[in-house]
Amino acid sequence: MRARWLSLAAAVLLLDVSLTFQNIWPTPAVRWHGELSIELAVCVLGLVLAGRVLRRPRTGLLAAIAAVWTVLVVGHYAEVTAPALYGREVNLYWDLRHVSAVAEMLATAAARWLVIVVVGASAGVLFLLFRVLRWAWRRLGEAVFDRQERRALLVVATAVVTLFVVHRLGGWFAEVPLFPSPVTGTYAHQVRLVLNARAARHGGQVLPASPSMQADLSGIRGADVLLFFIESYGAVAFERPEFAAQLAADRSALAAAIHETHRDVVSAYVESPTFGGSSWLAHITLLSGVEVRDPDTNALLMTQKRDTLVTAFARQGYRTIGIMPGMWQSWPEGAFYGFDDIYGGARLDYRGPAFGWWDIPDQFALAQVDALELDRRPRAPAFVFFPTVSTHIPFSPTPPYQPNWARLLTDSPYDEAEADRAINREPDWMDLGPDYVRAVSYAYQSLAGYLRRHPDGDFVMVLLGDHQPAAAVTGEGATWNVPVHIIANRRAVVDRLLMHGFHEGLAPVGPAIGHMPALVPILFDAFASHPSSAGATP
Repeated sequence: MRARWLSLAAAVLLLDVSLTFQNIWPTPAVRWHGELSIELAVCVLGLVLAGRVLRRPRTGLLAAIAAVWTVLVVGHYAEVTAPALYGREVNLYWDLRHVSAVAEMLATAAARWLVIVVVGASAGVLFLLFRVLRWAWRRLGEAVFDRQERRALLVVATAVVTLFVVHRLGGWFAEVPLFPSPVTGTYAHQVRLVLNARAARHGGQVLPASPSMQADLSGIRGADVLLFFIESYGAVAFERPEFAAQLAADRSALAAAIHETHRDVVSAYVESPTFGGSSWLAHITLLSGVEVRDPDTNALLMTQKRDTLVTAFARQGYRTIGIMPGMWQSWPEGAFYGFDDIYGGARLDYRGPAFGWWDIPDQFALAQVDALELDRRPRAPAFVFFPTVSTHIPFSPTPPYQPNWARLLTDSPYDEAEADRAINREPDWMDLGPDYVRAVSYAYQSLAGYLRRHPDGDFVMVLLGDHQPAAAVTGEGATWNVPVHIIANRRAVVDRLLMHGFHEGLAPVGPAIGHMPALVPILFDAFASHPSSAGATP
């Protein structure tokens, strides 16, 4: 008799824990804080009532309940883990679209044996979870037909439901975390997201108007404008002390390269429309001037004909170029932006060793842009849009910096031993911080080298983070702020930016100057001629 009561208690406890565990931030691990599951209480009451009709346990029914419960457990795990790892909630409507691409990225970035082990282990865990849950529900199914056990279940389930109502509606002990958010509510929320997204795609959403793209660029006449979105470059690179300390030397080297080539730099923070991923939302937000925080708004916006930063520069005689080293297929979005030419991965023609999923190192892409476009003479001034890839999660393997830029364009861009060491460095999925610092360091070195390579180059360089890295790197409660640095050899441009809240140097100061679209009018104002700067020379 004692063994039966213990097994019943174990089954109830197991089912409760399976829907009430919480995340051990910022890892994939979980723990239990003693919370109660309202879903379990309701299901137990339903099972007791069903027992009066069925008269005996139904194995098939209990197995079906266990299968549904398995789905609920997986949903709860995603709900509590996604904010810790990615800094945002799950949105199945658009997250599922990228599962295959993410899987391909991880399969390339990680060793094959590790991928096989992870996939096999995941399948094994799901199968084991179902078997354990099926045992627990079978035990409750048996208890329903035992008078004493049924009475105990009825009393406990009724008490939990009553406590839930009092806790939620009465406000008593509201500060005590007795119940997590119901998992069924999570799935209902996902259904609402799907319905809202579908409504938006069928004309249920009206997008805001674009800002004016009628730009006066006379203040930078003749200068190239290089807009670089640095992947995963977030405020954490400055605000997390250990990261800032480790990056200090490379940041100082970049500052030295700026000043030794007779340029100035000013910096600020802006708030990105995305966090931990979905870089394209940041790209379209800045290039269109319309804040885009979800893929459906992105898709809807691209069905419209809008002015963009690209078309604004094109009207002023600029050759507009998109450099997309991470793009190996066609890029129809390029037509929306209005680029004159786009260089994807194939056209960049990198012949060296592949680094991670993206293959092409950012430093090579910079060197190839020069060879294909910027070193040509004579030519029109260029507007270059370049989303980098070498700082993409998992941040490893990071390419080595190559001081000999000409060698990057050969069949042997690196010494073999040096390349092998970099390529064989596996990411530490439980602690991505060191890999992140190494990747940002590489970005700083590449930019410093590029500036030194063009000491007399007449250009304005806009360096902007697309989003913060995943929450596993940023820490809990991180902002959505990203740095923006503007490097120029025209003091009038720098002075104008200072009037808009930028600060001298590479370290952003204070809160964000606004959301990312706020940069568009600021840049246009800085690039225009003003009475105080009329006649200024580069």
